[in-house]
Amino acid sequence: MNVGVVGNSLFAGIRETLTRVFAAAQSHGFAIYTEPDIADLWPSQVPLLEKSQPLDLLVTFGGDGTLLRGAHVLAGRQVPIMGVNTGRVGFLTTAPLDRLEDAFGAFVGGDYEVESRLVLATTIIDKNGEGPLDFTLNDIVVHKGGVARVLRFRVVVDDEVVGQYSADGIIVATPTGSTAYSMSAGGPIVVPGVDALVVTAICPHTLAVRPIIVPSSAVIRIEHLSPYTDSVLVSYDGQWDRKLEHGNVVCVRTADARVKMVRLGTEGFFDRVRSKLQWGDLSDREKV
Repeated sequence: MNVGVVGNSLFAGIRETLTRVFAAAQSHGFAIYTEPDIADLWPSQVPLLEKSQPLDLLVTFGGDGTLLRGAHVLAGRQVPIMGVNTGRVGFLTTAPLDRLEDAFGAFVGGDYEVESRLVLATTIIDKNGEGPLDFTLNDIVVHKGGVARVLRFRVVVDDEVVGQYSADGIIVATPTGSTAYSMSAGGPIVVPGVDALVVTAICPHTLAVRPIIVPSSAVIRIEHLSPYTDSVLVSYDGQWDRKLEHGNVVCVRTADARVKMVRLGTEGFFDRVRSKLQWGDLSDREKV
């Protein structure tokens, strides 16, 4: 079995964690391949993870941002991702760091499930034509840059104009991303198995605008109408961005590929929502 490893190099315990991974690999008999950023932190030399390297599993050590980066490392390859949480919330991860060895044992023993997650394919239409962005697991966000001013957009779904928005930005989120920036902006929580997309305005300058849910088959166009060409960006998965100019169009649709995520144990989606996002009242929680 071949296992790729992606990790947050800023995590204080990353060296100790990689030592435990190295020992688990020797115990279970699988080969490890590492991303370059953490290559010097292993207890012994580990081969680099190449794009062409066949993998049975990709393990990420960090929070949700590291898991998202791991999905981009795979670049659409249908390799399951097992997220081990070394951050604060780690909503998308499946195992805490203190259960690391148990997590590897469960995967090797086949005691796990794989969830198939919808991802986005996005193109930018400008004066030079149409250019693709990288695929996106969480969300695409069209937003202002450094200056605090309201922007104007036109949102079109399947050639039908939804309307013009005056807002700080527009989020198009997958069900996976519905619990991230979109939720913070007032969007709904969508169960991962639902084939739908969420369109949420960021701080709309009106009391009438509400988030909308559209079928996953929909094509969403966000037209940049503001005359300000130096302060509008399109970001994807909260880690990469590109500048937009007046008249550019961001076109978002569902990608053909999916991202596969390993789920260990019996914890359900709403269990994670309650425990990690503090959903609901406090009656079922232990007294502190």
